[in-house]
Amino acid sequence: MIIQALAFYVFAFVAVAAGVMVIASRNPVHSVLFLILAFFNSAALFVLLGAEFLAMILVVVYVGAVAVLFLFVVMMLDINFAALRQGFLQYLPIGALIGIVLLAELVFVFASWTFSPDVAAVIAAPTPAAAQVSNTHALGRLIYTHYVYLFQAAGLILLVAMVGAIVLTLRHREGVRRQSIARQVARRREDSIEVVKVPSGSGI
Repeated sequence: MIIQALAFYVFAFVAVAAGVMVIASRNPVHSVLFLILAFFNSAALFVLLGAEFLAMILVVVYVGAVAVLFLFVVMMLDINFAALRQGFLQYLPIGALIGIVLLAELVFVFASWTFSPDVAAVIAAPTPAAAQVSNTHALGRLIYTHYVYLFQAAGLILLVAMVGAIVLTLRHREGVRRQSIARQVARRREDSIEVVKVPSGSGI
């Protein structure tokens, strides 16, 4: 029990520190690497909680796909971050105003937080044994019943992020031949094939 508690505090501390470094690092590549470290420690916390399926999904999907995609996109953009930081003081008042508004909204939400009158009945409701329901079954039933709209919204957000990444990395350069589906479909046989009749015994 002491080893599990020690492992929990170690993984939690590293995850929080990596999350802070994601937003504190000046180099965006380092930020993505710290994000991968945070994902790994979060997966370790899921393993300690007994949710092996969530830990595997976190490592396979987020570390193996999303974080690596972020890393490649950041390395391909070739953005001059020094030039972007020059207008930081210009937009600082607007950013501070938006931050204050969001902070006020959070304070308002937490100040008006109340417990539902049915919370006692929900807590006292019998839960099935852990051996009868697997992690995958419980997670799927929870996502596709109570949180189905939030799940669809998350899918739309990821779709918008993917389209944005494609738009940012798509570059039109002169002298580079690109595939044109419309031109390929509109091609005729007469424009592509030339039949040459060569007399017997002579070359072209």
